[in-house]
Amino acid sequence: MTKKKVNKPGSATIALNKRARHEYFIEEEFEAGMSLQGWEVKSLRAGKANISDSYILLRDGEAYLFGSTFQPLAVASTHVVCDPTRSRKLLLKQRELDSLYGRVNREGFTVVALSMYWKNAWAKLKIGVARGKKEHDKRDDVKEREWKMDKARIMKNSKR
Repeated sequence: MTKKKVNKPGSATIALNKRARHEYFIEEEFEAGMSLQGWEVKSLRAGKANISDSYILLRDGEAYLFGSTFQPLAVASTHVVCDPTRSRKLLLKQRELDSLYGRVNREGFTVVALSMYWKNAWAKLKIGVARGKKEHDKRDDVKEREWKMDKARIMKNSKR
């Protein structure tokens, strides 16, 4: 008996922070749940989330997502006050929180939001422990990316 994998239409990715990989070296990644309100889940299902300017703040033994924007839907309930930029608590295990605290406080790392996606029925946030890049590192990355594209173009043309 073989199980068939059911492909769902659309993508599981809700939002990406493309700038994070350009600005930082990502050392380690964690998956975190989020404490959300009902209107925020509806907004995520509609794809109206932005995490490009967001960051993770660690305080009081907990992690919070700041700077993300979830645009409320016009058809959402009228008796709920929607704050699109409120801070959202991240759900991490205590061991993961301790690791984040140690890396940020002792070693000078920062914690950034990388992507937001659906995992089954749960909205998850991929966060990364990161170190900032210098300007020459960014130039090296651009140069390497352009060389990969040129190499692929040359290989494609040489096969003809």
